[in-house]
Amino acid sequence: MGIIFVEKISENPAWIAGLALVGIVLIAAGLVLLFIYRKKVTVHELLDTVLLLVTVPKEVSEKEEEAKKQEKELISVAEQMYSGLGSLLSQKMPFLTPKIHFTLELASYKKEIFFYVNTPRKFKDYIEKLVHAQHPKAVIEIVKDYNIFFPRGVASAAQLKLRSDSMMPIRTYQKLESDPLNSMTTILSKLGDDEGAVIQVVFRMAPKTWRMKGLKFAHKMVEGKRPLGAAFSDTLSGAGQAFGRELGSVSKTGEQIRESMERERMEEEKLGRLSPLEEEKVKSIEEKANKTSFETKIRIVTSSVDKESSKHHLDNILNAFSQFDVPELNGFIPTRIFSERKIINDYVFRKFGGKAKMILNTEELTSIYHLPIRTTETPSIKRLEAKQAPAPASTPREGVSLGLNVYRGQKKDVKIKDEDRMRHMYIIGRTGTGKSVLLVNLALYNIKRGDGVCIVDPHGELVEDLLQHIPKERVEDIIIFDPSDVERPLGLNMLDYDQEHPEQKDFVVAEMIRIFEKLFPPEMIGPMFEHYMRNVMLTLLEDKENQGTITDIPRMFTDEAFQKYKLKFVKDPIVRSFWEKEMAKTSDFHKSEMLGYLVSKVGRFVENSMMRNIIGQPQSAFDIRNVMDSGKILMINLSKGKVGEINSSLLGLIIVSKIQMAALSRADMPADQRRDFYLYIDEFQNFVTDSVATILAEARKYRLSLTMAHQYIAQLAERSEAVRDSVFGNVGTVMSLRIGAADAEFMEKEFSPVFDQHDLINIDKYNAYVKMIIDNKPTKPFNVKLYSPPKGGDMKVAEAVKELSRLKYGKEKHKVEEDINRRSKLGEAESNLTPTLGSLK
Repeated sequence: MGIIFVEKISENPAWIAGLALVGIVLIAAGLVLLFIYRKKVTVHELLDTVLLLVTVPKEVSEKEEEAKKQEKELISVAEQMYSGLGSLLSQKMPFLTPKIHFTLELASYKKEIFFYVNTPRKFKDYIEKLVHAQHPKAVIEIVKDYNIFFPRGVASAAQLKLRSDSMMPIRTYQKLESDPLNSMTTILSKLGDDEGAVIQVVFRMAPKTWRMKGLKFAHKMVEGKRPLGAAFSDTLSGAGQAFGRELGSVSKTGEQIRESMERERMEEEKLGRLSPLEEEKVKSIEEKANKTSFETKIRIVTSSVDKESSKHHLDNILNAFSQFDVPELNGFIPTRIFSERKIINDYVFRKFGGKAKMILNTEELTSIYHLPIRTTETPSIKRLEAKQAPAPASTPREGVSLGLNVYRGQKKDVKIKDEDRMRHMYIIGRTGTGKSVLLVNLALYNIKRGDGVCIVDPHGELVEDLLQHIPKERVEDIIIFDPSDVERPLGLNMLDYDQEHPEQKDFVVAEMIRIFEKLFPPEMIGPMFEHYMRNVMLTLLEDKENQGTITDIPRMFTDEAFQKYKLKFVKDPIVRSFWEKEMAKTSDFHKSEMLGYLVSKVGRFVENSMMRNIIGQPQSAFDIRNVMDSGKILMINLSKGKVGEINSSLLGLIIVSKIQMAALSRADMPADQRRDFYLYIDEFQNFVTDSVATILAEARKYRLSLTMAHQYIAQLAERSEAVRDSVFGNVGTVMSLRIGAADAEFMEKEFSPVFDQHDLINIDKYNAYVKMIIDNKPTKPFNVKLYSPPKGGDMKVAEAVKELSRLKYGKEKHKVEEDINRRSKLGEAESNLTPTLGSLK
């Protein structure tokens, strides 16, 4: 049947023509469909891409000469990345799908230079792995497209091609004396505010046959210089001619004939041998062909205020490519420009486009585009100002959040357990770097959870921010201590102690002496001051019905009636001996001298009506131990602008000391009944004495967690290095926001080898480096981005809470003054019955 059909077709030429036409139509239709399909895939590939911004830190080299020696080695890591891409692309089938291409862009705008990679979305992770394999500290982030063009700007554009065949290599970084990137970035760095430029490199895999083509090209160069057949024929011909000449000359001997033939042979060998320059050329071609190669397009686009300026910048960048020129091999030249608009359009859409392409291998591509290295000197390059590091895998899932760890595109919420917070937290950072934001977030977490909290704030802003976010269910727990509220002052008596714990008297006296040592220069405080103050305070503490206050200290030396009254409660023989023997034998002159010495320290507080109405109240407005045990919220607003710096320091020191005393008194209750209490102190160096070591070492077992924040370490060592040593020797978690150079030198010891001084100085605002403990074990440092402060807030709630607190805990001013006046008359009724110290001389 089939044979008959074929015979009929062969007998009818019209059938043959018809079938041929159908075949042609089917083939054409298939080609059209294939073209449409590939066009759709191409458009999809163009649209489904991501733009990656790659930034690397500035690596500091201690030895510049050594870094120079390693320069080529540092550049070469980019070759490995391109080779990795070649391995990926070589697996793709180019027939049904268009060739995949990648785009590299070195862009300059807004006075900064950026390194971009545009990749199909499906290869984003692979690109990141390639980069991080060679640059572990690099940060890669998906960004929105940038724009080098400015309003009313004028653009210029050019596209490069190779001067000779692609088989011929250009000069690469291996043959250059310095990093070629420096030349290009230096030119890009000279652009003005309203100017921009970009060097765009678009590349895709070269055909698989290209390598063999290159090797054959090199082999033909050798053959073309000395073809085997021609050389043999010429040799025979030359030998025959020489032999004929010799036979025709009877005067020549056989030896002469042999010498003549040897010369002829050596000349023939010389004609067939490559010159050193030609040998080097062949070697270069073979080396190029033996490396992974890519079809490449290079475009340069500039933008400026006028055509002349943009063309000037374009020419400068083109000149930078002359460093790759090898006269006897290859180099870059601009293509003939038919339309700058098309070049700009291809740049904007990152098309491969057109037939004018060149083939560059990994070494050549690396020479044109690689990430900055240690010796890259251009300052305007967008650098990773501070390194990043991953949070530990064992980071807890419960607890308060410190921030978000971002590392290589992975984000992780970093939390810290309550138990680890009992080992305390230290936060350092310059003004405006985010300390207050961090403290608000931490404290608000505890407040909302129902914990006991105390905030010691020397600026007032922290307290004000928190008050706007107090949950309604916690309003009744708020105690606000604000000394600037002179109409309803809250009492704060350092000499007030728990009479069920008489051992606290010694703590109170010792701590008050430390407070005065903290407030005044060492030369103003000496052993005599301590001796007198100790005995005076111990005397005042003995009167349990009318507890003494700081305001009573000067009266003990100026009011003999008051002195007699208080002395009758003293049973301690050492204290009585001080008054009855030592003071009684002291001359009036020396008494007067000592009085001036003491009053100069205490008098400034007693004579200030605001302070007198606070520290002159015998009963404190709130019981710190009760605040801790019942989980209340104590907010201490010590705004220096309203209260005064030294007054703020005194009151803060008293508060912190009383908290320490209350925490230690918890020894009288079972450990499982001690409720967690969180103390936050901003500018803490103003409010702690040398006894902070006790808090840090022992407070954990009494469930007191201390979070300390301040600006710079020198603040700790101004008065006592013991405080600094206690902090860094005991805290479990350290957080460093941006700090100064002097502090970075000290803090580097805490964060090395992961982070160095450069990182600590340059970390962005609202970011921090963290060295924390997890389950009481130290971890490697890492970075976090702080969470934003809570939004909203209700000022009406804040004002209502303030009013409720002052009514609940404050005392009317006139009543306070009446009570102080009444107490000033203590002992007058007995003045005629008891001899004064003056009579005891």
